[in-house]
Amino acid sequence: MNRKKHAAILRSTRKIHRLMGIFLAVLFLIMAVTGLLLGWKKHSYGIMLPKSEKGISTNIEEWMPLDKLHSIATKTLHENVDSNLSLELDRIDARPDKGMMKFVFEEGYHEIQLDATTGEVLSVDRRISDLIEEIHDGSIVDDWLNIKNGAFKVFYNTLMGLSLFLFVVTGVWLWVGPKLMKRAK
Repeated sequence: MNRKKHAAILRSTRKIHRLMGIFLAVLFLIMAVTGLLLGWKKHSYGIMLPKSEKGISTNIEEWMPLDKLHSIATKTLHENVDSNLSLELDRIDARPDKGMMKFVFEEGYHEIQLDATTGEVLSVDRRISDLIEEIHDGSIVDDWLNIKNGAFKVFYNTLMGLSLFLFVVTGVWLWVGPKLMKRAK
């Protein structure tokens, strides 16, 4: 490749790299910070993710029926947190090794942990890590705009993935390109 063409490619690469960097710097910063926090969530001493408590029995045959545990969890949410919160569940997390079940609610990132055998409330807490995860993957925008199919999340992750790939390619070229030009001299 002749030197003039090589220099033109380097200029174009630099321009693409710089313009994308200006446009995407805030998004990369958000993704980096939230990714770092998510990596530490289980080691946050209960700040981002409530500690998983232990129930009295790990024998599933001794556990209360799911519908009764669900009733206890929803009653606890309304009595201990806010009676106006939606009772819609995000998920139910059974922990047989701990004899406990977690009921995670859609609204407000609240979690109720129950002893699966007795129905005793072990913990009522917020899952800040779920909010951080929604910010990280862009699904918080889907929630704000009430987009049911997660279209923004897919767009955002595609944009970020392709941008990161393009940044790596252009960054490597900006590092290697001048060395190749010097060598060709």
